[in-house]
Amino acid sequence: MSSTQSERGRASYTPEEAKYLAAQDSPEFQELRRRYRGWVLPVVAAALAWYFLYVLLAAYAPDFMARPLFGNVNVGLIMGLLQFLTTFGITALYIRFADRVLDPVSTRIRDEFEAGTL
Repeated sequence: MSSTQSERGRASYTPEEAKYLAAQDSPEFQELRRRYRGWVLPVVAAALAWYFLYVLLAAYAPDFMARPLFGNVNVGLIMGLLQFLTTFGITALYIRFADRVLDPVSTRIRDEFEAGTL
């Protein structure tokens, strides 16, 4: 039994399954996964930290969050709106990253897979 088979928990695969597993184990696909994770994981960590900072400040520093900035607009309101802007900004940055870095590699992998050369 090969290491791939023992790692996946099955002794045999259909030809179609073997084709997909070979593509998944290819260096090109592993590099694509590395690039994806290298961008997504730090951004998710930063976004969650920003969100939890907002929640913690709202829960434990209400006086700070209620501090008026101008008119009826306070720190909490601005930080809440910035949560939305952060989400839209991250989405825009991810689309740009995917278009430049991920999509060309994934297109090449898909083309090789469909041609049977991967």
